[in-house]
Amino acid sequence: MWEYTDKVRDHFLNPRNAGEIENPDGIGEVGNITCGDALRLTFKLDDQGRIKDAKFKTFGCGSAIASASALTELIKGKTLDEAAKLSNGDIAQYLDGLPREKMHCSVMGQEALEAAIVYYKSGGKKTAPPEKDGKVVCTCFNVTDKEIERAIRENKLKTVEDVTNFTKAGGGCGGCHEQIQEMLDKLNGAGTARPQPVARLTTLQKIDRIRDIIQTDIRPILANDGGACELVDVDGNEVTVRFKGHCNGCAFSNNTLVSVVEKKLREKVAENLVVKMV
Repeated sequence: MWEYTDKVRDHFLNPRNAGEIENPDGIGEVGNITCGDALRLTFKLDDQGRIKDAKFKTFGCGSAIASASALTELIKGKTLDEAAKLSNGDIAQYLDGLPREKMHCSVMGQEALEAAIVYYKSGGKKTAPPEKDGKVVCTCFNVTDKEIERAIRENKLKTVEDVTNFTKAGGGCGGCHEQIQEMLDKLNGAGTARPQPVARLTTLQKIDRIRDIIQTDIRPILANDGGACELVDVDGNEVTVRFKGHCNGCAFSNNTLVSVVEKKLREKVAENLVVKMV
């Protein structure tokens, strides 16, 4: 179950600086609504070149809203050089911490700030944050090798799961896990932690294990947002579930299916499971 600090709850329920600045000096847009998260940051400078005001618009979860709110508070009064030194860790620290599974929200805030600074310094000609170029590794979430390498270095990531938590890479079909592991081995050296193989299960054992994981690991997470999940069918490696409560019909249901349900079942039952919903 994810544990949120009082500051995260406060910035989610009472976000600071929501909206958009008219005629901004800086504009930064990152993420993609189809992937579950998107953020637009705008700022205005004063006569001394300091950030006089900053506002945000975001499409995402509570942690994304809280991270964006914290970001705008952190950069006010700073010069662009001072703001550029802000890391995703600073955003998380300001909020007294974020769940490991939600650290990508703070990374999105850092990238939006970088994109807004690039926009200003290029006279409005460039909008992408630095190092966005590179080869796409995760096609599900359009994450490049440079983004993954940067996250590994700056946050001392050790496992594929860490990389997914910070960048979303590997949180979809899982086809890029091997490449991410190779990058971890290259940057951290041989012996990087690898997931332990799961013993082969009979069909009945698999069904029982899936039911147990849904009950003990998945339902408590969904319950935080008033949702629930139940097993409908298991056909080989294909698992069908039904969302209930607030998760039923939610705009983020596809993201939840992949990042929570499928991720947990692959981790604790079998890594080749494919989860669908009805």
